Amino acid sequence: MPDTHPTPTAPGGGLVPAPLSIDGPGRGTVRLGADTALAAGPGTEDTARWLRDTLGAAFGLPLPPGSGKTPDTLDLAVDPALPPEGYRLAADARWGVRITGGGPAGVFWGAQTLRQLLGPHAFRRAPLAPGCAAVLPEQTIEDAPRFAWRGMLLDVARHFLPKDGVLRALDLLAAHKLNVLHLHLTDDQGWRIEIRRYPKLTEVGAWRERTKLGHRTSPLWDERPHGGYYTQDDLREIVAYAAQRHITVVPEIDIPGHSQAAIAAYPELGNTDVIDTTSLKVWDTWGVNPNVLAPTDTTLRFYEHVLDEVLGLFPSPFVHIGGDECPKDQWRASATAQARIAELSPADEDALQSWFIRHFDRWLADRGRRLIGWDEILEGGLAPGAAVSSWRGYAGGIAAAKSGHDVVMCPEQQVYLDHRQHASPDEPVPIGFVRTLEDVYRFEPVPPELTAEQAAHVLGAQANVWTEVMDSQQRLDYQVFPRLAAFAEVAWSRLPAPAARDYQDFTRRMAAHYTRLDALGVGYRPPGGPLPWQKRPGVLGRPIDGAPPNV
Repeated sequence: MPDTHPTPTAPGGGLVPAPLSIDGPGRGTVRLGADTALAAGPGTEDTARWLRDTLGAAFGLPLPPGSGKTPDTLDLAVDPALPPEGYRLAADARWGVRITGGGPAGVFWGAQTLRQLLGPHAFRRAPLAPGCAAVLPEQTIEDAPRFAWRGMLLDVARHFLPKDGVLRALDLLAAHKLNVLHLHLTDDQGWRIEIRRYPKLTEVGAWRERTKLGHRTSPLWDERPHGGYYTQDDLREIVAYAAQRHITVVPEIDIPGHSQAAIAAYPELGNTDVIDTTSLKVWDTWGVNPNVLAPTDTTLRFYEHVLDEVLGLFPSPFVHIGGDECPKDQWRASATAQARIAELSPADEDALQSWFIRHFDRWLADRGRRLIGWDEILEGGLAPGAAVSSWRGYAGGIAAAKSGHDVVMCPEQQVYLDHRQHASPDEPVPIGFVRTLEDVYRFEPVPPELTAEQAAHVLGAQANVWTEVMDSQQRLDYQVFPRLAAFAEVAWSRLPAPAARDYQDFTRRMAAHYTRLDALGVGYRPPGGPLPWQKRPGVLGRPIDGAPPNV
């Protein structure tokens, strides 16, 4: 039979993200074939199943169970002496491949490295021809991540992504050794999670009549209704699929702003003494919405009931409650809100928002969970266990870490992947600052202002994918890739200071990685610019000129 991949990959296989060390390769090669057995030690069962589903399918290999004591074996084991997510991959022609992880996750990340070493064929779902060879050079790789939180936010509220798209996103995160999916489930433009106690949240809140095309000042509209939501069984499936890939799904239920979809479904949640909330519909455009939740006991009980169901679906220790971009105009005009201020004696409407956040901070803590929110939640102070997503720049994260709070760094100016990738007018719906592949590669999550003790509060980093102008999988792929690969290396690898990073080496390794993305069917932005079908001529964006501020 023809061997369509007879040559092993180059030393290191163009690995992305870069590992800590590679010893070798030697002169020999290791070939996984029809007789290769898969020996799965305790704690490696999920990885063994994943290998059979991926490498087994790609190369037509049965990978039958083995003992690990015979030649030609793919051996998986846990060794607690290694870091929990660390691994050692050793390939030797005398006995095959051994992947040892400090825990089950470490074994899985080692398996991801093996897949990369086997070349782009390993990323296909069936053999390209009978006898496709799975070959890699003899070598030993030692590796472990820099950060425990290596995440991506996926906004499914602005444009709904069907369940299969979320499962595909999880596979792509796993392929880049990212381990957190922050799922933005609710916003003004849509409510995407089934809450059985409140069926109107999806009957009404999951659908909008039309959608603005491009930036909110664009004259164009998509007149088709848009919507969708995940049933609770859909979300259980997503969470289980993620867990098999050692990814935590962090749910976000946004309060007290970004809530018009909920108010459209249940008008009593809004400031009824200021506006006619029964007239509100799910919002069809973008920007900061003035319609926010009323600070009433009715609202608190409603969201407690919502979160009761959320906690039953998501085992994540963190629950994100948003807390950002909450205009206070309606509270200033509301007699009910002003009465609440007088009752609680906070200083002003900003402190009223802090009261909102603190209530759910305590509520979640009483149930063994931790609140995390956007950096606006720092205003008015936080309970000790709360964590902060620093999005407006570094400042919120610096303040939080100095105050002893854990931080996830996701500054808009650096890692918002809805921002444009080039200054060319051909970029589709250009939003924000130019953030090139190299710009993302030189992102540093730990600000130099922090002491070592304060820096320990930086849990990690996250790239945020806001989908106002991403209305399809094709648009998502274009905005997210290849920049997510650069972000993954920043979050995983122990890179030098930004100016000292070897971007040329990264681009050399990306040449191999593009072939993997091709095999996966990812419609990334080519290095030379958008292909004709990736452009969106005539759809207005919001480009910002100049370098982003370092704030």
